[in-house]
Formats: sequence, C-alpha cells, structure tokens
Amino acid sequence: MSLYCSLNLYRLSLSAVQVLVVLQVATQIGRFIVTMTSTGVILLIGFQLSGGDSQMNALIWYSWLGGIIIGTMIGANMVLEEVSRAGPRNVVITGSTRGLGKALAREFLLSGDRVVIASRSPESVDVTIKELEKNLMEGMITVGGSSRTNLSQAKVVGIACDVCEPDDGRKLVNFAVKELGSIDIWINNAGTNKGFRPLLQFNDEDIQQIVSTNLVGSILCTREAMHVMQSQDKGGHIFNMDGAGSGGSSTPLTAVYGSTKCGLRQLQSSLLKECKRSKVGVHTASPGMVLTDLLLSGSTIKNKQMFNIICELPETVAATLVPRMRVVKGSGKAINYLTPPRIILALVTAWLRRDRWFDDQGRALYAAEADRIRNWAESRTRFSFTDAMEMYTEDTWVSVFSLSVVCAFIILSSTGSTSPGT
Repeated sequence: MSLYCSLNLYRLSLSAVQVLVVLQVATQIGRFIVTMTSTGVILLIGFQLSGGDSQMNALIWYSWLGGIIIGTMIGANMVLEEVSRAGPRNVVITGSTRGLGKALAREFLLSGDRVVIASRSPESVDVTIKELEKNLMEGMITVGGSSRTNLSQAKVVGIACDVCEPDDGRKLVNFAVKELGSIDIWINNAGTNKGFRPLLQFNDEDIQQIVSTNLVGSILCTREAMHVMQSQDKGGHIFNMDGAGSGGSSTPLTAVYGSTKCGLRQLQSSLLKECKRSKVGVHTASPGMVLTDLLLSGSTIKNKQMFNIICELPETVAATLVPRMRVVKGSGKAINYLTPPRIILALVTAWLRRDRWFDDQGRALYAAEADRIRNWAESRTRFSFTDAMEMYTEDTWVSVFSLSVVCAFIILSSTGSTSPGT
C-alpha cells in the first residue's frame, strides 16, 4: 500500500511541476508577445512616418534587439545598485532555528540586517543565536572593508515563541520592537507537516498541530505584525510561505498540510483588499522544494528520486529569496525560487541530476548542515548580475518596450538625416 501511494505521489508531484511550468512559461510568453507586438506596431508606424524605404526594415529588428539588451543591462544595474544601497532591515522570522528559516536568517545577517529568530524551544533559540553570531563574525572577517554591506550593524537576537498562542505572538512583536525599534520585514515561516500518509492515519493531535501552526499561527502573527507596521512611518512587509496546495491543487498524502497552504492563499487575497490603502505590504514567498526535515519526514525512496531533480538546499534557496525580499515594494508580490528558467533547466537536465542528493537506496549524499556552513560567509553565492537580470525582467517589460522604441527612432532619425536626396 505504501509503495502504491508513494508512486502516486511521485506522479502527482511531477504533474504539479509540469502544470506549474506550463502556467509560468505561458505567462512569460504572453508578456513577451504583447510587449514585442506593441513595440513592433510603434516601430512600423515610426518607420512609415520617417519616410524610410523597405531596405530599412532590418533596422526595426536591430532596434528591437538593442532595446532588449540595453534595457535589461540598465535595469539589472539599477537592481544591483538598489540591493547594495539598501540599508539594514529589521527582520522577524518565525520557525527559524532550523532548515529554511535558519538559512534565511543567516542570509539576512550576511546582508547587514538585524534579525529576530523565534522557535518553540528556548534551547534551540540559544544554540541558533550562537551559531549565527559565529557565521556573522566569520563574514565580517572574510569581507573586511570591501563589502557592499556594513556587517557591523547586523545582529541577531531571539525568543521562544509558540505561534499558535496569541499571547506568544504579542510577546514576539513586543520583543522585536524593543530590540530593533521597528519591524521592516516579517516572515511567517513556522510550519509542520507530520509526514506523507492518508488522512485516516493522522490522529487528532497531528491535525490540530498542523492547522494551528501553519494556518492559525500565520494568521495570528500577521495580525500582530500589521498592528505594529501600520503605526510605522515606512510601514512594513509581511511574507507568508507558499507550499504544496497553495494554488488549490490536490495534495494526496498531505491533505491537512495542503489545506492550510490553500487557506493562506485565501488569506493573502483577502488582505490585499483590506490593506489596499495601507502602508503594509502583504506578499507570498515560494521556496519550492527544499531539503529540510519538513520535506523529508515520511518520504520514500521514490520521493527522494524525484527530490534529486527539483529540490535544492536551504542555503541555495535563501540566497535567491532574501535579496528580493529586502527590496520588495508595494503589496501582493510573489517571491519565487522556482522561476520558469529554473524549472525548465531542472526538467531538461533531469538525467544529470540523478543521484544528486540521494542514491538509489535513498541514502543522503549531500553534506550535513554543519559541514555546509563551516565557511559559509566565504563560499556563499554573491548576489550576481544574472540574479539582478532575473529580478529586473520579472516586472519591467515596459522599460524594454520603451527603450526599443527609443532605439528605433534614434536609428531611423540618424539614417533619415544622412540619406541622399533629403
């Protein structure tokens, strides 16, 4: 029975990935077609008005290509500038003593930010603070005075907090304000799953804990964060973590977990309207499939074979999500790790990714967390020009469009003015 369920989950997971690929790629292609078609129409009109002849048609396509290249390069440099100049952020992350939460905290710290970590266990909080302080010290020694960020302003503090308890949520908010003065970014990362199995095999305690942590806890913490951020001059930004089921798709063997993530998406839609005129931005962050205890609990060999293709380490995902979270604007943004290029690359190179994280017997092949982060500050992936290009092109087709038109008219005007007989 377990093998049958695992095979079904494997197939459904791949189907979900394929649907995600199709939807995201279709969206990008749609934007591209609309933008480039509009550009082409304007270029043709400009071409006709300039009195050019048919031999100048090629210039239209040169200007189109030039607009894309120049626009993307300029935009990417603007993003790099914005990320490098972004001052220290005050960040609160729930569920941040292990897995992705701790990786996010570390990445914010090494970006020069001030971070509050939280977990149910006081012991885990203390241990994690010491570990992150060590990472920060290593980072300060490594980058010295050449860093784009001022790591001397970074600090990490923490407090025990059960997000399911309203009093603990208020205590966390008050602690953060006392320690940091304000809250710029709040990330509801605390979550639990309790393994892959049919609903009938979940007991009362399992169901209550999953729903309380994933859904009720996020709602309570969001409310408390909004209270503080609405009173701040600059407002603030709240992120809820997406997961399997958030889009309304079925999640067999994780029905309870999937229903909580679907509920969070509904919460997001409702808050976008409630906070329409507010200084508080409400967003989602989608890390994709991350190699954490939450994902691996109850997973089978078949699951792990699929994880080889699409999963990533927490540190890799955090290095991509954090720069986008730090400079987010407005409200309703979706910060995704699994962008269309990454999904396509994973599927195209699936045969190369076999045995990437697990062997045929399901044994882990990747290094333990302690080994991965030993020299993290030195070896971590820096925010690169390609990252900036990806961030820029997510929402800036209009800039590319405008620059294409500008390039076209510059070329057409200069050519028209030098043409014989004019």
